[in-house]
Amino acid sequence: MVSLKLQKWLATSVLNCGKGEVYLNPNEVSEISMENSWQNIRKLVKDGLIFKNSMKIHFRSRARHMVESKRKGRHSGYGKRKSTKEARLSIKVLWMRRIRVLWHFLRKYQKAKKIYKHMYRDMYMTVICNVFKKKRVLMEIIHKSEAEKAREKTLSD
Repeated sequence: MVSLKLQKWLATSVLNCGKGEVYLNPNEVSEISMENSWQNIRKLVKDGLIFKNSMKIHFRSRARHMVESKRKGRHSGYGKRKSTKEARLSIKVLWMRRIRVLWHFLRKYQKAKKIYKHMYRDMYMTVICNVFKKKRVLMEIIHKSEAEKAREKTLSD
């Protein structure tokens, strides 16, 4: 087997590409091995014995499919998680979200005149003290206290 290192090196500079992209026709090895100048290599390129391979393509279809499935919520189980629970979603952020939901709910009830300002203030302070886990629990407590107040009023009358 004849070494075509020189010819390949010359072809890289003629074709302006890397060694991996240069294709030397294996049927014309004897003719290619005789040429040892840029001019001769240019002639072989013109004749079609040496040419530049087309670019190798890296398909992204699998990657796109994976991203789409991740958007749907797949591939996010315990086995895929590298960091701690706190690093993925901060406890502080969860706290802020929960508190704001409860505050907005209280504000809405106050504007709708379902609770008066003293009760609003009491409930606000208990919300800060982390007494209520959900909005539903807060709503139940408000309705209970309103019913209790109404019952007391009827008893006093």
